[in-house]
Amino acid sequence: MKVLKFGGTSVGSAQRIKSVAKLICDGNQKIVVLSAMSGTTNSLVEISDYLYKKNHDGANEAIKRLHEKYKGVIEELYGSQEYKDRANELVASNLDYIRCLVKDMFTFFEERVILAQGELMSTGMMHLYLLETGVNSVIVPALDYMRTDKNAEPDHVYIKDKLTDLLKKNPDAELYVTQGFICRNAYGEIDNLQRGGSDYTASLAGAAVQAEEIQIWTDIDGMHNNDPRVVENTSPVRHLHFDEAAELAYFGAKILHPTCILPAKLNNIPVRLLNTMQPDAPGTTISNHIEKGKIKAVAAKDNIISIKIKSGRMLLATGFLRKVFELFETYHTPIDMVTTSEVGISVTIDNEKHLEEIVNDLMKYGTVTVDRDMVIVCVVGDLEWDNIGFEAKIIYALKDIPVRMISYGGSNYNVSLLIKASDKKRALQALSEHLFK
Repeated sequence: MKVLKFGGTSVGSAQRIKSVAKLICDGNQKIVVLSAMSGTTNSLVEISDYLYKKNHDGANEAIKRLHEKYKGVIEELYGSQEYKDRANELVASNLDYIRCLVKDMFTFFEERVILAQGELMSTGMMHLYLLETGVNSVIVPALDYMRTDKNAEPDHVYIKDKLTDLLKKNPDAELYVTQGFICRNAYGEIDNLQRGGSDYTASLAGAAVQAEEIQIWTDIDGMHNNDPRVVENTSPVRHLHFDEAAELAYFGAKILHPTCILPAKLNNIPVRLLNTMQPDAPGTTISNHIEKGKIKAVAAKDNIISIKIKSGRMLLATGFLRKVFELFETYHTPIDMVTTSEVGISVTIDNEKHLEEIVNDLMKYGTVTVDRDMVIVCVVGDLEWDNIGFEAKIIYALKDIPVRMISYGGSNYNVSLLIKASDKKRALQALSEHLFK
């Protein structure tokens, strides 16, 4: 069995829903994971914001606008009045449920309930369309099997047991349609997976049923070898190792969340990134296979802050690094890059929420320098240390660009370089020119 996930743009209109239905109906049994229709989650966030501010008129107006949008999609999507009525009843029920929350006290719990309605509507509408076209489709409610534990991590045993039981109830179904993103927490409350959203759902479901393959369908032809918004003539990377994909995702490739494919990696299930606009394109396959001796791609992470701590007390001292890193832990601020010398440490962060407090505390240990508007450029591939010359190629490509930090050796798949944001475009173009052409 395969697991196929479709994002919001893939089901963002009546025509897109029809195209996805045509794509998934090939006679083979599969699990189909759907996000909310594009724009819906933003509308639901807007409604929640109004309710937090106790602006009930604003919330009702936003609900009305969302309802009108769905009425238009329903009118175009279904051919018979019977299914138009059923779909309108479904959507009205979900939106009426949100209207009920307008009158009561509003907390983050109600917000999570509101955000779940987008996926519930998109899957319900797809299911009805499949039934109208004669497909044996079954809704498998994510809220009945997708659960997180007290640490907000997926409860893998629970997910596997409950999902297996739900599938056994309808063994002859061709398509099992389920919601991405949403789940219940350890206390039975409606919640969401946060990291990776629907991609995470697909990976967890695939691992639970030991899927043959997990497919992530978006509106781009796989993961590219550089940022197509910055560099011309980029091309899709046809194969990536799971760790290469995770590095690229973490350092800027928005097509995938870095942690969402971990269940697939641990269960050795290949993941394919495919394009609903070009369904015949091969896309990108991610697996545990490594292609030796190749540099695969470049990504860039913006809005980086570098912090340098210089101190004579660090020389031959023990415990200095521990004190510095514990300070960042105290403020729940992750570190991206680290470089050290005998008298100094440089680190990068992407969250300045506690920057002032961090700098004040670091000044107890030495001189602190902060550089803003920086970018981490990440080069990914088979970068084992005995692959002679790879790091030299990367450095040579950036010979005319000032580099603030270099991190090499922490991973077999990644070389990271810190540069000014103003040099980002030149750096990405130079790397493409020297590494891929």
